[in-house]
Amino acid sequence: MPDKQLLHLVVGGELKDVSDIQFADLSQVEFVGAFPNYAEAHKAWKAKAQATVDNAHARYFIIHAHKLLDPSEDDHEH
Repeated sequence: MPDKQLLHLVVGGELKDVSDIQFADLSQVEFVGAFPNYAEAHKAWKAKAQATVDNAHARYFIIHAHKLLDPSEDDHEH
């Protein structure tokens, strides 16, 4: 039986200030993609983080969307 899909989203963009998690311009936030598990999302996150390493204000995030869809779900995958 295949593993249960655990939806993860990867998003990112430029922050107003590196000490806070507020995007400078929400219309410019990049939706990197939706992934079926943390491992796949982490690969995409890492690629984007490495590609923007020279921009101190660029940050990418993994959103555990499956927890938002089903808050009772317990995630033991990492």
